[in-house]
Amino acid sequence: MNDTSWGAPSRAGYWGAPDQGPVQGAAPAGPAYDAQDALTPSETQPMPIVPDVAASGGHQDDDRGAAQPSGPLFRDGMPPAPSAHPAQKPQEPMTGAAQPAPAPPKKKSAGRDLGAAIGVGVGLGVVIVASLFIVKAVFVGVIAVAVVVGLWELTSRLEERKGIKAPLVPLAVGGAAMVVAGYVRGAEGAWVAMALTALAVLVWRMTEPPEGYLKDVTAGVFAAFYVPFLATFVALMLTADDGPQRVLTFLVLTVVSDTGAYAIGWRFGKHKLAPRISPGKTREGLLGAVTFAMGAGALCMHFLIDDGTWWQGLVIGLAVAASATLGDLGESMIKRDLGIKDMGTLLPGHGGIMDRLDSLLPTAPVVWLLLVAFVGSG
Repeated sequence: MNDTSWGAPSRAGYWGAPDQGPVQGAAPAGPAYDAQDALTPSETQPMPIVPDVAASGGHQDDDRGAAQPSGPLFRDGMPPAPSAHPAQKPQEPMTGAAQPAPAPPKKKSAGRDLGAAIGVGVGLGVVIVASLFIVKAVFVGVIAVAVVVGLWELTSRLEERKGIKAPLVPLAVGGAAMVVAGYVRGAEGAWVAMALTALAVLVWRMTEPPEGYLKDVTAGVFAAFYVPFLATFVALMLTADDGPQRVLTFLVLTVVSDTGAYAIGWRFGKHKLAPRISPGKTREGLLGAVTFAMGAGALCMHFLIDDGTWWQGLVIGLAVAASATLGDLGESMIKRDLGIKDMGTLLPGHGGIMDRLDSLLPTAPVVWLLLVAFVGSG
């Protein structure tokens, strides 16, 4: 055996009696072991002696006596060790080589087609404002259409992702009737329509097998409350003499709140607001929503609403920022439970109708209630 060899001999891995050899052809078990050296300790090769003091001596921080790396040296005054092959030149430090340019920082992105989102948003705004100030009944029709489409998106996603079959027909008919009843008969009409819609959902589902009945009707009643009933409060605002101005105030404050949250959160957002629900929302964005909504609220109450004052606008703006944020988080919880990003694809850059109604729906009853408390029902 070569003196410098640390490889395994023919008896390596065998720990039995000396007169009993290992099974021929069996693979040695465990690490390589020099049995001959173990039996004759006097023949064990001495370990190389490492000097206690560096060969060059000197300061404790001087590491020139330590083991040298096998790669090229990059320290001044430390010439590379001579190569065993004369033809192979030692590698020179690449001090003159061009260094790769650092990667440019990634730009923040909202993850959507911003141009399409702006175009669709402007188009929807024109349709809504035009219908709102020309004929009130047309705007009620716009609300009813949005409710029906939102119910279709919600029930479709529930069936696709969870197998829940909330009956769409009674929901769509009852939802549209709920909006019209709220505009024509006020709050009493909306409540009666809500009760009849829930009853229709229970009866309609009886035409199918009983398996899954409870979860289907529960989802149906939830959808009736979440989409058309909350949207009915917009129709209730419209019944006042200055109804179009009240609805416009509600829409402006909600949009401004969302815009303020997006702009401030995109520029300064660092601290997550609810990372388990919506990782993109930040506390800085919430502060931006509150600031923007309160400022817009003061202006809208002063210039748009009869007998309105600026401080009432501050209160309404604060409430709108809170309800709009909670609405966003609630919709995010639903979509996370369903495992989807958007409820639909009807609105390029936005997703579906329900993705635009998420902050509007829970904000509508809040604004209606505060306006009635501050300036009356009109």
